Amino acid sequence: MPPKPMEPLARKLMKGVIAVEVLGVLGAYALFHRMNNSPEFRNTMSNKFPSVLEVYYRSNEWAGVYGTRERDQEAWAAKRH
Repeated sequence: MPPKPMEPLARKLMKGVIAVEVLGVLGAYALFHRMNNSPEFRNTMSNKFPSVLEVYYRSNEWAGVYGTRERDQEAWAAKRH
């Protein structure tokens, strides 16, 4: 049987993929946590990345947490006037 020279490379690649996935999950959690605790940050996200904020609102509504979008819109409208 010939040796398998690609096996160590495959393991390194798999470890790299897993590390990137773990970092992605941690980053998504950190972003969610910050949006969940800071209306000011949600306002920033609304201006810069509205699609990300929409995912946040919809995930909350899917989980049964309602009213965040409406409270934010009321607070932002009050600041504009």
